Amino acid sequence: MTAPTLWAILATALLSALLFGGGLGLNLVIVAVPAILAAAFAARAADRRIRPWTLVWAVGGLALLAVPALRDAGWPTFLAIVSALVLTALALHGGRGWPSVLFAPVGLIDSVGSGTTWAWRGLRERADGSRGRWGPVVRTVGVAVALLVVFGALFAGADAAFADLLGSLMPDVSLEQAPWRLSLFLLGLFGAISVARTAAAPLRWDRMVIRPGRARARLEWALPLIVLNLLFAAFNAVQLAVLFGGYDKVLSETGLTYAEYARQGFWQLLMATLLTLAVIGLALRWAPRADARDRTLVRAVLGILCVLTLVVVASALRRMDLYVDAYGLTRLRISVAAMEIWLGLVIVLIMAAGIFGARLLPRALAVSAAASMLAFGLASPDAIVAERNLERFNRLGKIDVPYLAGLSADAVPALDRLPEPQRTCALRDIEARLGDEDDTPWYATSWSQARARALLAERGVDRFSVDCGEPSREEEYDPYAKGAPHSAPHSAPYDAPYDAP
Repeated sequence: MTAPTLWAILATALLSALLFGGGLGLNLVIVAVPAILAAAFAARAADRRIRPWTLVWAVGGLALLAVPALRDAGWPTFLAIVSALVLTALALHGGRGWPSVLFAPVGLIDSVGSGTTWAWRGLRERADGSRGRWGPVVRTVGVAVALLVVFGALFAGADAAFADLLGSLMPDVSLEQAPWRLSLFLLGLFGAISVARTAAAPLRWDRMVIRPGRARARLEWALPLIVLNLLFAAFNAVQLAVLFGGYDKVLSETGLTYAEYARQGFWQLLMATLLTLAVIGLALRWAPRADARDRTLVRAVLGILCVLTLVVVASALRRMDLYVDAYGLTRLRISVAAMEIWLGLVIVLIMAAGIFGARLLPRALAVSAAASMLAFGLASPDAIVAERNLERFNRLGKIDVPYLAGLSADAVPALDRLPEPQRTCALRDIEARLGDEDDTPWYATSWSQARARALLAERGVDRFSVDCGEPSREEEYDPYAKGAPHSAPHSAPYDAPYDAP
């Protein structure tokens, strides 16, 4: 292990201890920089070259870390961080096949143990070879720190503005936080060691051989899929006739109300899409492949299945759109709709692989997943939920204020446009949460939080004089329930429960 690698690992650990703990924001990017340098130094020492796909994964991982820096909602942040870790594993391991894409994150975990031994051995070797140079380095750093502390304290006592500037720039570290800071230090230390060790000696997942299944006869392979295609075609014909035939068509064909039909079956269609991907994977494993006619048969049967599956995806999204139109948008609904859109993209990529070849399919699916996570986070789902509910309120006069009050600071610009008293009732809890985080340092504050604080400070929120009278969810009335009098869509005085799909 080289000295630059050791110093980069130590810098990652120190920055983790100092910057984490109060929230997530730019601190993720700041900590990621020395970790990336540790990997680069270790890879160069091991004579590993940087390849184009390595840069693709690395840039993608850094881009995903922009989500917590820009958005306040915790769930897109979590998804972005997990996706960034996966892309980091792909950048470190390399490889192009399915084993590398699927098992690369396992390599980071495996490197924690071996990397610790590797780092300790490298540290001892560096110490034995440079005993005479450690003394001057330690003395120089000690003198610099002492001067900064002494003169920084004097200047802070002499000028309150300078003291505030130092307070905002420097992390708040106290003895009470020592155990927590130590845990963060160890997390950064072992994380950086794992990254550097993987860069120096990655696991070669592409050496794992996945043998294709025994090829089946044409009739044995194709007949079940042809029957499945006919079932999909029949279902899609009904969907196209009913879902796009209007409200009267829904009633005449099903006997259900508009909202009942919209709510019915979305999860089943989502599961059907997932199972179709499994069927395609298994069919390819046992597909006949003796000659060109077999390959043509495989492409035709599976291509038709993919096209029909895209219609199922469109049907599921149409149902969700109708249901949102009737009951409003929630976090759960926007999440499952985004997942359905990505599954549709996966189907399109599989179709492209059938035409142009499947060599790039594993990487293309990984890129599509990461890009979808990035787009989902940057689009600010909480803001979209607030915007859609604001539009619905302006159109129908219906809104679930207690639910919207639980959204993050991302939703503040939309909720601020509500009339009173709905505005106050939706914003006062968010303002209280932001007020509790006023002492959060700049590196742990997202852009959405800063924008929301500025907006609320400008217009203010009356926490005391407005009686919001939050209704009990159990007492809500659903006019679309069976046995309720029939009414036209959107005539309900209350919204349906928000934990429904």
